[in-house]
Amino acid sequence: MDEEGMNQNGSKSQGAGGQVPATTPAEVLMRDFVSDWSPLHDASIHGRLLALKKLINQGSDVNLVTVDHVSPLHEACLGGHAACASFLLKHGAKVNGVTVDWHTPLFSACVSGSVACLNLLLQHGANLHPPCDLASPIHEAAKRGHVECVELLTSHGVNIDHNVKHLGTPLYVACENQQVDCARKLLESGANVNSGKGLESPLHAAARSCSVELVMLLIDFGADIWAKNAESKRPMELVPPGSPLGRLFLQKEGPLSLMQLCRLCIRRCFGHKQHQKITGLLLPEEL
Repeated sequence: MDEEGMNQNGSKSQGAGGQVPATTPAEVLMRDFVSDWSPLHDASIHGRLLALKKLINQGSDVNLVTVDHVSPLHEACLGGHAACASFLLKHGAKVNGVTVDWHTPLFSACVSGSVACLNLLLQHGANLHPPCDLASPIHEAAKRGHVECVELLTSHGVNIDHNVKHLGTPLYVACENQQVDCARKLLESGANVNSGKGLESPLHAAARSCSVELVMLLIDFGADIWAKNAESKRPMELVPPGSPLGRLFLQKEGPLSLMQLCRLCIRRCFGHKQHQKITGLLLPEEL
């Protein structure tokens, strides 16, 4: 069959210059608004503010996305470049844009640990709770040990006990990754000390990682040392033989200390919504 016959059978004919013209609205959109990697993305990820300003002033689309729907704002936040993020937002960047992996700019800021970017996004109306649990900002911040990001998110009202099926709670994620400071911040902010991943508690995760500091922290906040996971094992039973943690658990099997009882009582009195006021009380370090 000759070339003319092929064209008659519905194949796309080439236009001027040998290019195949877009024939559907989707193809037009792909041609106009999608690129694999643009100078705009490059300037954003590397924090090149002057180059970014020049590109925007020359007419580049501030919401240009890659085939994975990654925007320049995603890249600026991933690189932790607050000045670039601010410029993009002022020129209409979508604060809640979502990639094919469900990453939002807020999630990207939690990956980089940029409090400045996080604050900017929240000021511009970023959604604290993602459209999909595959990319939860609070879980990502807890996993990476970004304490200031965790603190900022909790102060803006994020669900601190948000339980994602494949991850668990932010506290569980922090314990699983041995992020002691994040675990402490979450507990001080009112996180449920016994809420983890399914039947697995944060104390199970801390015991499995053999972290004495985490185990002490969780027990001091009232963690249940008798809780059983899906395998009917207590945290103590996950500790390797000969580990100092074994002796610690044996010491804690008795009644709660006065300090633990007082802490739990105070937290109950203040309630979850006023937990931040507890830090203002003139309490002794030990009782």
